Amino acid sequence: MVLKSLLVCADDNAAEILRSILEELDIEGECCCDFVSAAAKLSEARVDAIIVDCDDYKSATEVLKKARLSPLNGTSLVIALVHSHDDVRRVFAMGANFILYKPISVERARSSLRAARGLMRRERRRHPRIPVHTAAGIAYSNVESAGATLIDLSEEGTAIQSQCKLPASEKVYFQFTLPGHSSVVRLAGEVVWQDSSGRVGVRFVDVPQTSRKLLKEWLRQNAFREAKPVPRVPARIEPPAVSKGSDPVSKPADADDGLARFRATPGNRRGESRHACQLGAEVYQLGIPVPHRCSLSDISEGGCYVETSSPFPPETGVEILVRTRDLKIRTRGIVQSVHPGFGMGVRFKPKTAEERDDVQQLISLLHAQQALEPGLP
Repeated sequence: MVLKSLLVCADDNAAEILRSILEELDIEGECCCDFVSAAAKLSEARVDAIIVDCDDYKSATEVLKKARLSPLNGTSLVIALVHSHDDVRRVFAMGANFILYKPISVERARSSLRAARGLMRRERRRHPRIPVHTAAGIAYSNVESAGATLIDLSEEGTAIQSQCKLPASEKVYFQFTLPGHSSVVRLAGEVVWQDSSGRVGVRFVDVPQTSRKLLKEWLRQNAFREAKPVPRVPARIEPPAVSKGSDPVSKPADADDGLARFRATPGNRRGESRHACQLGAEVYQLGIPVPHRCSLSDISEGGCYVETSSPFPPETGVEILVRTRDLKIRTRGIVQSVHPGFGMGVRFKPKTAEERDDVQQLISLLHAQQALEPGLP
């Protein structure tokens, strides 16, 4: 299984380092020095990853916009090269999945590209996805008819481009005609991710037998077409809205209910987008070399929530150590809020720029991994 990438970078030093690492990781890397050539290549062939230098932000945005609209590379993994932390928000909004800071650090770039390679390989082994570009009608709650475009299709789900935000807590109804067929496919699905660029991942939940037969027939007829990876990156998917109707029969509150309520309180809301996770961590009280083994249940650029039955007092200085298969990060913070028996909210207070960048790399990895959990389409 050969993984392919396109490196769009006019910085000779950065390009040389990245080409060397890509070769080391057995990822084919083709390099383009200008955005016009890159756009042409992305319209002609599929790649598993697009690595783009964002020094020229406007041109980089145009290339990625064209790639996202392409049937071939509409959902390829995107790795952005940036100079400063200030650029991170806008490149994520642009559709980036990973961030590499310039000047390029060999070790940090190798670690990030190794993590990206793992995601690309995992996605190649998933349900085959067939590229498609066809209009679809969608309906949900009070919306009877809205338009969308199918980007790819499998037996289990689809990726679409939508101009409106879809609800995460209810069925969405689809109808569309597959290329080469005249019969209409009608089915229901649920949103499993959506990002700020309008891309939405849908898992099918109710497919009538007739529509199922049409899907299988079309997928079989088009199986010769090379499936492309779908690194679904839920940049920010809103939690399900609380129903205004009759409440179901109440049940005793459990720890998870308590955590949800505590994390939803105004004191725990920040400007940064927060990302759900389940990461093992060691938390140290500053000055005391005794680890407390805990779990992080959500994280943002500004802080995280630590699940522990014995939280530290407010304003306690802490050091948090998180290890994943590909990353090891260590950063400092201050306990902001305490919920005895449940956990504590921690505001990050990194000591160095490297600690701050480590947190951003961890968030980048979570961005790309969240939608690759078993069960998603």
